Amino acid sequence: MQLAKNKIRVRKGFNINLEGEADRILVDLPESKTYGISPDSFFNVIPKMLVKESAKVKKGSPLFFSKNNPRITITSPVSGSVTAILRGEKRKIIEVIITSDNRNESETFETKDYVKLDEKSIKELLLKSGSWPFIRQRPYNTIASPEDNPKSIFISSFSTLPLSFDYNFCLKNNQDEFQLGVNVLKKLTLGKVFLAIDNTSKGFFDKIENVEKIYVEGPHPAGNSSVHIHNVDPINYGEKIWTVNPEDVVNIGIFFKTGIFSCKRTLAIVGSSVKNPKYYNSSIGTSVKNLIDFSNINYKNSRLISGDILSGKQVGPDNYIDFYSNTFCAIPEGDKHRFFGWIPFVDNFIPSMHKTSLSWIKSNKKKYKVDTNLNGEERALVVTGEMEKVFPLDIFPMQLIKACLNQDIERMEALGIYEIIPEDFGLIDYGSTSKIEAQKIIKEGIELMLKEVG
Repeated sequence: MQLAKNKIRVRKGFNINLEGEADRILVDLPESKTYGISPDSFFNVIPKMLVKESAKVKKGSPLFFSKNNPRITITSPVSGSVTAILRGEKRKIIEVIITSDNRNESETFETKDYVKLDEKSIKELLLKSGSWPFIRQRPYNTIASPEDNPKSIFISSFSTLPLSFDYNFCLKNNQDEFQLGVNVLKKLTLGKVFLAIDNTSKGFFDKIENVEKIYVEGPHPAGNSSVHIHNVDPINYGEKIWTVNPEDVVNIGIFFKTGIFSCKRTLAIVGSSVKNPKYYNSSIGTSVKNLIDFSNINYKNSRLISGDILSGKQVGPDNYIDFYSNTFCAIPEGDKHRFFGWIPFVDNFIPSMHKTSLSWIKSNKKKYKVDTNLNGEERALVVTGEMEKVFPLDIFPMQLIKACLNQDIERMEALGIYEIIPEDFGLIDYGSTSKIEAQKIIKEGIELMLKEVG
């Protein structure tokens, strides 16, 4: 990896080219009858309900708050009534379901004179409106603590994930709102607001002011904020850095423009099980069934994923889109074994980082149709160097994984647990011959750090 004059060139990584990428077509998704918010969308949030079943709510009305920080509230994306509060084991809240009344009544706030507001007043508006969860912090990727002062804020304007979301296309009509969101975020830090831009396709993001621009190029995970933070403004012990999704910058901008909580969520419906993959204007918490019915997805023998294909969450028709997800994937289930799959026969043209597949003979620009088959069982975790080839941060991924498995907090700190989040290990999950669940291990390691270190 090289860094010179605000330019990052990522050399380690791997691009997975798959069938089912969204066409550059943006259409409106019909309003969902019901919407759902899952507390599991918010890492390390223990919810405490503020409403009961059958309660009437407006768009922006508080649904629950975080037990760890009662100032952080999650609000309703629509007006209507709370139909159900689904619970699991030990009465854990799984999902809060709201039935829309189609009136779109909203809580309103006075925000137009934001320029005159100080940092404290802006934080209070974001907290009361439900816009604060759009801001997440490093280390750990939890919702940012309003009591903290970040040394900088990072926004990554592009994605390098397979079947990635094109922010430049989807937000091109929201340039003014994006700029307003940036101006608001700038008032929350004494440091800089960094905007990472794809050096090969800059788009309108190159015109944004009041930011420090970083131009990035290279294979996945070049679009991950962890890569940008690691190179530009590394986290030291006790420091905080905030990150914001580009569309959530727009949501913050819309809120300060209108005084109404914005839950805009553009979704890329992608994957080889989708007949016409494209982009849809929608809202946070829309129902999966609504997507299936309107976008013509063959879901009966498909894996439905809320989020990206490497790190997303499996969902069913009765579930709802994750709070932060801009992507919804549908790919075939891997319920069939390939004949002699470990030998490079004709049917072994699958995207792979290794020469066990004939795909290495062809250009990696070819698009492949994949399923969920693991192509092997879990094996011993041995030193092969394969993880290091696709992990661009200057830390040792295998050693960090082992430290997390051993719950060795001191070694986890020394090996860089503060600098990463589970999604940074998506490629390792994909390409590791050991078939370990690296993202799950890292997540459990971070949970241990939160419990023992804070």
